[in-house]
Amino acid sequence: MVLKSKLTAKNKITAIGALAVPVLRYSCIIDLRLEETRKIARKIGRVLTVYKMRHSKADIDRLWVKRVGGGRGLLQIEATYKAEVINIVEYFNTRYAEYQFESIVKSHESNQPPMNSTIKVETKVVEELNQSNENSDA
Repeated sequence: MVLKSKLTAKNKITAIGALAVPVLRYSCIIDLRLEETRKIARKIGRVLTVYKMRHSKADIDRLWVKRVGGGRGLLQIEATYKAEVINIVEYFNTRYAEYQFESIVKSHESNQPPMNSTIKVETKVVEELNQSNENSDA
């Protein structure tokens, strides 16, 4: 609906960032996996191409670069997912530790398969970030 409107390109991207990304941000922790967030990012590129907001041969990475840097300014779905997973686990480890249900939640998370466990996904994401930081420093 936003893409069919007569808004400028900048305002359409801002509307997508304000309306669609928060829905993905808070629902992705419950339902989505990392691979599914990548599929959603590809689908966003296709939809923007269909509505002539992006040329089919244009660089897809430019969608995720900030407007100041010459891009479109959309939030990266994968980066948003990783940030929210890290925030949830930090919440479990700090704030939630004060409550009586901490052991129940942690035991439930430890029994989950690695793909569904928020704590295990967070550990994997932090390891990836540490490796990428070490590679960029070298």
